[in-house]
Parts: sequence; C-alpha cells; structure tokens
Amino acid sequence: MSAAAPVPDLAPLDDAWLRDPAAQRVAAALLEGGAQALFVGGCVRNALLSRFGAPAPVADVDLATDARPERTVELLTRAGLRAVPTGIAHGTVTAVADGRPFEITTFRADLRGHGRHAEVAFGADLAQDAARRDFTMNALYARPDGAVLDPVGGLPDLRARRVRFIGDAGRRIREDYLRILRFFRFHAWYGANGIDPEGLAACAEGLDGLDRLSRERIGHEMRRLLAAPDPAPALAAMAACGALARVLPGADPALIAPLTHVEALAGAAPDWLRRLAALAPGADADELARALRLSNAERRRLAAAAAAREAAEPPARAAWRHGPDAARDAALIDAAARAAPPPADLEAELARGAGARMPVRARDLAARGVAPGPQMGAELRRLEKAWLDSDMRLDAEALLARVGKG
Repeated sequence: MSAAAPVPDLAPLDDAWLRDPAAQRVAAALLEGGAQALFVGGCVRNALLSRFGAPAPVADVDLATDARPERTVELLTRAGLRAVPTGIAHGTVTAVADGRPFEITTFRADLRGHGRHAEVAFGADLAQDAARRDFTMNALYARPDGAVLDPVGGLPDLRARRVRFIGDAGRRIREDYLRILRFFRFHAWYGANGIDPEGLAACAEGLDGLDRLSRERIGHEMRRLLAAPDPAPALAAMAACGALARVLPGADPALIAPLTHVEALAGAAPDWLRRLAALAPGADADELARALRLSNAERRRLAAAAAAREAAEPPARAAWRHGPDAARDAALIDAAARAAPPPADLEAELARGAGARMPVRARDLAARGVAPGPQMGAELRRLEKAWLDSDMRLDAEALLARVGKG
C-alpha cells in the first residue's frame, strides 16, 4: 500500500467533526487550489479509537498539506477565510472558519534535531511527513471524504492501544526530549496491555535530556498525564525507568492506583492536582510549585490539602477551615492511604462545612458586656472551639449562654 493509498477494508470516517461545514470549507480551500488537504493527528486517532471501542473525544482538528505556508495563506484568503500565521516559520498557519481555529501545517522533513526544536524542510512527501512524527498512532491521516491513510503502519498499534515510537525510538527521543514525557502521557490516555519495552528502554537511556526541558513544559505534560482516567500504570513505568525521579524528586506513585479507585467509588472526577498531592505527599507546596511552575492558586490548594491531611479533621470541619476542594482531596487521599472506601456522605458533609458560619460574632459579645481586646479574642476562640466540637451544630443562643462561664 502506498503512503497516499487509503487503508483497504476500513470504512471511511463519518464523524461529526469531519462533516462539520467549517472543517470542510478549510479543506476545500486547499483542494480547490490544487493542494492536498489531509486531517491528521488527534482528530483521526481519537475517531478511530472510538470506533475500536475506546471512546476518545476529539478536541482540536488539524490538517496537513503539501502547500507551502505562504501558499496556504493565499488559498485561505482566496476562499474568504481568515489566515493567521501562528507558526509560519515552522510551516503552521491557522485557518479561522465560522469562528473556529484549524491548524494547517505543511508537510515537513527533519534536517537535524537539537533535543527540542528540530530544523525542518518543507516538502510534498507524505511519507516523510509521517516519518518525522513521534508515535505511530499520531501518523494517521484522513482525506476530507473520510478515507484513512496509514503511511507508517500505525493502525495495528492503535487497535492494540500500543504507544510505539516511529522507527528508532532513541532517535525520536534525541530529536525532542519532551517525547519521553509524551510517551508516558500517551500511554496513560491511550495505552493498554503493558508499555512498549523498546520505547521504555529508550526513555531510560535518554533521561539526561530531561534536564534540557523547561519547567513549564514539564509541568504541562505532568498536568495532562495526571488528568488521565487511570495514570497509575504509566507513572509506575515512569518511576521504574527513572524518569519520574528526574522531573519530580521524591515522588512515589504507590498511592495513585488506590486513589484512582477511591475517586471512582466517591464519584469524584479525576483531578490532576489531587493526584499530584498523592504522588508527592511529603513535598512542600512551594517545592512542587517551583518544580512544575504551578500557579499561585494551585500552590495554595496543595498547601491547604496538606494542612487538612495533617489536622486529620472530619470532612465538614476540614471544609469549613480549608475549603471544600482541599477537604475533598484530603479525605480521598486519606482513604486511599488506609485502603478504605471514602465516606458515604462525603459530598454532603463538604457542602455542610463549606456553608457553615460561626453563629457568634464580636458584636454579639460586645452586647453581652465583653470588653474589646484580648478578653473578647479569648472568648471568641473558646466559643469557636465549642462550636467545632459540637460538629458545628450549636446555635447562637446555646453559645451565648456560655459567655463568661469558661
């Protein structure tokens, strides 16, 4: 089968994203100018995964073409579409149709790699374009009529949900060391039946290259990996080859599998930040923020979850003190650590605690003759403790009856 020949005996794709008039307008603009227009990457991969019984939603719709970037801009403009030169030096133009973006990239061949940004040459050869991609499952293309093209033999890997590098795995990694982290992320999302041993060995050999990556890029990949439905097998493999310790020293994936199970029992959506807290339970929130370039809000939530776990308070009380997200994180991680199910009333208790308000204020004490200053502060703290010890059930009248009786 030639690189441009459709896969025999495979019914064409007929998904909504492919039939979308905006996507078809973009493809038509290229075709009418004599250029090729092929959908490529995640949209084709995920559509086929869904067909093979592993539902995967399609987010971005990207295309590849033999037209050089300047020609792509010309053809889009001629068709009345907006063309944005988002990465024109690297061959990428973004077409905007019906208010939605579609990235179009010219066929490329690698000239030389530098471990992150390769020098490329534009070309008209689909086989060369496919060969420069990372994994076989990412080198599947589809014509606008839905016919699927498989230049590197990625379809059997996709059916088997096997994440495999194209060609020599070590060479692919040396071209871009971020592919080490992508290998584990893709296995977490799309892999099954064990990780590819050749790819894992190549990742282990290329670990030094991880030191050349920015913390922002590492954080981006770790976020996406931890958000997978079940990242435990990928993280275990990452730890076994040494990659996890390289990007997150001290991390231990032992709690991830039980946490994933506890989340499912609790009906809690996968949450990458909660899983990060479980992955590095002994790490300081500031350390994690520096390692993965977390936002201030993310750092605060990690710190709050750690404080809630350390205090070992019931969920409602933890939600009142630290907020419902941190309290939920603490409760689920604690259940995973104890190999116990989550509290059956967890969400109700979190809501109760988050909505609770200490019934007595300073003005209430002033009305009872308590003088402002240290005496009032001490009385408020005493009453707050009594209220918390009552599981936040004592009302204002019951609390005020205790004023001056401490």
